[in-house]
Amino acid sequence: MSKVKVAAFSVSLDGYGAGPDQSRAEPLGKRGEELHEWIFPTRMFQKLYGKGDGTEGSDNDFAERSFENLGAWIMGRNMFGPIRGPWPDDEWKGWWGENPPYHVPVFVLTNHARESVTMKGGTVFHFVTDGIESALEKAGKAANGKDIRIGGGTSTIRQFLQAGYIDEMHLAFAPVFLGVGEHLFAGPDGYRVDLPKLGFTVTQTTYGKGAAHVILKKSK
Repeated sequence: MSKVKVAAFSVSLDGYGAGPDQSRAEPLGKRGEELHEWIFPTRMFQKLYGKGDGTEGSDNDFAERSFENLGAWIMGRNMFGPIRGPWPDDEWKGWWGENPPYHVPVFVLTNHARESVTMKGGTVFHFVTDGIESALEKAGKAANGKDIRIGGGTSTIRQFLQAGYIDEMHLAFAPVFLGVGEHLFAGPDGYRVDLPKLGFTVTQTTYGKGAAHVILKKSK
């Protein structure tokens, strides 16, 4: 059965999913790369970007598992790129080069319309201007029975949690404190994520070399 899930989402020990001041030079915000140091050496990441053999073990297992059975992605505009406001042109096509790692349809939440962008490897970016329900409906049709991955950022994940749409989450807790940035469990609107109230329980905890991997599933 198709699931809506968060997978391999890196979080600091104090709950931040990105650093402050995202920019083209620092797409993950200041110190944001520290959250992802667990995944960079893995075989999956190295194979994806062609830089070497990579490491095996728990971190790699979770990295590889995060791409299993995916039929579509949904992400926020900030994850797609640093441009704000109306699109000045069609030049920006994401952080990932001509062949992004998704290889399935990706639905980008935005307030500003834009034509779909077809990339190499089967990735097509579609821009959704009428909210998360519309994005989820479109992604469900595109996924054709496979899973839908909510890619981030933190605001996008909170919206889907608040609406009750997420079935499962894999959070990779990196051994760092950021102190500031984009918090996963608390939004600027005052909303705080109450995972037990939303029906989530921890079903697995695994300690890798670079992160503690926590699986949370929502009871039916």
